Amino acid sequence: MLKLELPLIAALCLWILSTICQAQNDESGNGSNQSFSRKQIEIARTTLVPEIDGILDDEIWRQATRISDMHQFLPEDHGEPTESSLFYITYSERYFYLAARLYDSDPSGISARQLIQGQGMPFDDAFEFILDTFNNGRTGYQFQINPNGIRREGVYENPNSLNRDWTGIWQVESRIDEEGWTAEVAIPFNTLNFDPDTEDWGFTIGRTIARKQEELAWSSFNRQLNPTTTGIISGIRNIRQGIGLDIIPSMTVGRQENFNTNVNNNDVDPSLNVFYKFTPNLTGALTLNTDFSATEVDNRQVNLTRFSLFFPEKRDFFLQDVDIFSFGGLSQNGIPFYSRRIGLSRSGQPVDIDAGVKLTGRVGRLNVGGLGVRQADNGAVNGSSLFVGRAAVNVLGESSIGGIITHGDPGSNSDNTLVGVDFRYQNTRFSDTHNLRSNNWYQQTDTEGITGNDEKAWGVGLSYSTQGTGISVDANYEYFGENFKPALGFANRQGTDHLVAGITGRLFLQNHSLIRSLDASLRAGYFRVKETGEMQQQLGQYRFLTINTHQGDQLGIGMSRSREGLINAFEISPGIVIPAGDYGWHNPYVQLNLAEQRDFSPFVRISGGDFYNGENKEVRTGFGWRPNANWFLDVDYRLQDIELPQGSFDIRQVSMNVNYAFNAKWSWINLVQYENRSNTFGLNSRLRWNPQAGEDLYLVINYNFDSEGVFSRISSETAEIVLKYTKTFRF
Repeated sequence: MLKLELPLIAALCLWILSTICQAQNDESGNGSNQSFSRKQIEIARTTLVPEIDGILDDEIWRQATRISDMHQFLPEDHGEPTESSLFYITYSERYFYLAARLYDSDPSGISARQLIQGQGMPFDDAFEFILDTFNNGRTGYQFQINPNGIRREGVYENPNSLNRDWTGIWQVESRIDEEGWTAEVAIPFNTLNFDPDTEDWGFTIGRTIARKQEELAWSSFNRQLNPTTTGIISGIRNIRQGIGLDIIPSMTVGRQENFNTNVNNNDVDPSLNVFYKFTPNLTGALTLNTDFSATEVDNRQVNLTRFSLFFPEKRDFFLQDVDIFSFGGLSQNGIPFYSRRIGLSRSGQPVDIDAGVKLTGRVGRLNVGGLGVRQADNGAVNGSSLFVGRAAVNVLGESSIGGIITHGDPGSNSDNTLVGVDFRYQNTRFSDTHNLRSNNWYQQTDTEGITGNDEKAWGVGLSYSTQGTGISVDANYEYFGENFKPALGFANRQGTDHLVAGITGRLFLQNHSLIRSLDASLRAGYFRVKETGEMQQQLGQYRFLTINTHQGDQLGIGMSRSREGLINAFEISPGIVIPAGDYGWHNPYVQLNLAEQRDFSPFVRISGGDFYNGENKEVRTGFGWRPNANWFLDVDYRLQDIELPQGSFDIRQVSMNVNYAFNAKWSWINLVQYENRSNTFGLNSRLRWNPQAGEDLYLVINYNFDSEGVFSRISSETAEIVLKYTKTFRF
């Protein structure tokens, strides 16, 4: 049936997309087809030091370079802004400074509801800026500020991937007044890696006016802000980072209790992280007796597939310069280095790290990264020394070619080595209105005890997008040998090859009173067992139509189509086994999301249909409630009712965030999670004092219960309470 349906569905999606394309071309006069020309401005140097208080009365701002020529990129690309903006930029020997005067004709309508440092602010008025300190169009830093003086930052691993888990040390203060709102920013050059021989940095600014869902920019292209769309600030000379030394001691006092075994542990653990910049663009790091007790817990996932799940990295030591280690454009399956293999067991339990060293940075056109870690014993697995080395050289205008090597296996007592090479091609100037990207890579592993030559993996990928019409097309082919074992990486589909391709399109409606844009897409993938040629999995995702309103609400309809080839029987739930065979099903869905800028923003997604040789009905719903800047409540509930000839079962997942911000320095974040497959109910509560960037005091409580329901027949399993203080000393 899928072979018959796929051409029909593809034809339908292509018809929708061609209609979008034609309509967009008919409206080309709105500026969306403009070619990209980089703006450039000279930045003034200063010897003055501002008081970072959010009040723009310092002499430094009267001498600073001014930027006021902003344009819309949403809803109208290169349209006229409805509100004026004025930015001031300057720098001294040790700091990059920025100030903003954001005029607003209705200051009472300014949204400022995020009051927790580092948290998202999609519902707030805000501004952001990008610093591409190597001016290479590939990587960079993003800094975001709202009217409460909340900081959020990220690092671009590549132009299409912003890692929000990276944190840096910088200062911000903001104020709302009768003209709008203001902010002052100071970023020490210690926080950044840069090339001291480059006087030009990539730079752009964006502003969000939340109640209008309006986005402004100084330099953008195709309604996007990323390192490829930055302008240039020129004249950055003779800057330095002091001696480039950060010393970060921590002290942790904790108690753990296991109620099933009646075992208690009390710990007092000092730890130390040291960062030293050998040059402004080359950083060394040392960690001793590493402690990750204040790291956020993972969101719980329920796995109904035969393939292991992927969880993102959240630990600061491994996130430092994480972009250096990215490889081949891979994000999950096949990545040669997956830092969660280190310091965590396969079940997610912490494993002691005695010491670790890291060297990352750029030397001319060369990007280099090296990581060495000594991991302690873990049960039957002996302590091991682990190593990762990565190097890539920038070639052509925006591309790179490089290699990677890993050695060691933190999950066993066997030796394991991986080597790989990759070529990442990018050309955002392929023509005035087109982008072209390609990712190509090869890896080979050598694992003790494994014989045979099927230890390789390789892939090629191509993506092509047209700015003027909003159409993008991509295709990827990847092969993973049966004996490909990246012990320090992540691979969950060995012995297979697959082809995945997709096409998407968007139409922005001009002057429509309610609807801002329409989306449609088609994505399909085919996975097979390489040795036999048998189909392993066939997937199709068809988003027939998504309607986006000016307020940020979204209504979508679509369908997913799956086909599974089970060579072996598969236990999908305890006692319920699906026999080997060929299965196919489809699941239509409808989804409604109300905009997060609303005080109350519910969502619901309903889907249903066949599932293997039975049926699956799924409802996912929840809401976010943010009545003011202090309180935030987020509830997410998922119910799947699965009926199979072999038996029936349901899946219930509940996740609830209850956060309270006393002010911009004190916050209390609570995450409650429950899922009925394991009948576990967990609480992660973190009280945080953050008087300034680089200084934190945490009180963390983790409590896990055995439960037959969300609040029924609860019994304690484990408990942990941790008090941790950490402070950065910068020289």
